[in-house]
Amino acid sequence: MHDLIENGWLTSARIVPSPNFDARPVGMAIDLLVIHNISLPPGQFGGPWIDALFTNRLDAQAHPYFETVHAMKVSAHVLIRREGEVVQYVSFEQRAWHAGVSEFQGRSRCNDFSIGIELEGSDNQGFEDVQYRHLIDISQAIMHAYPEISPARITGHEHIAPGRKTDPGPFFDWTYYRAQLSLLQA
Repeated sequence: MHDLIENGWLTSARIVPSPNFDARPVGMAIDLLVIHNISLPPGQFGGPWIDALFTNRLDAQAHPYFETVHAMKVSAHVLIRREGEVVQYVSFEQRAWHAGVSEFQGRSRCNDFSIGIELEGSDNQGFEDVQYRHLIDISQAIMHAYPEISPARITGHEHIAPGRKTDPGPFFDWTYYRAQLSLLQA
């Protein structure tokens, strides 16, 4: 395990603090990991746009699509970019605003008890090997720091908000990801 967590922050990440978070409910255990994908504009990678969205600085005039999302107050805990850069926006100890209206095993409001990781990508293509390597490493660090999260408590946005969300999408290799986590836990 390469990634370490100190006070809810990955020691290996570039930190870009987002204002889009708040406190979790008192006594709420962190026991779910949610995987997402994001690209801004849709299907395009790189650039400053994801950081800008999660910090409320997205220029609505920079691209026609941004007019529809620039006012949204959203965040994730972590982003893993296509080339492998890891960015953290919100401490794992805080509630990031990544899941929206959601439900996992009969419990609603998944933001209350989950950590959200975004992969820079889309529903239309596979993810990079370096992204999987970082995701596996970060997932291990999270499961070590938050032992209530087991491989069975890792899910996709599409699973907690079916019909509303489709990410991480059909090209996310759940079989490979889960097998790698199992190997590391053995």
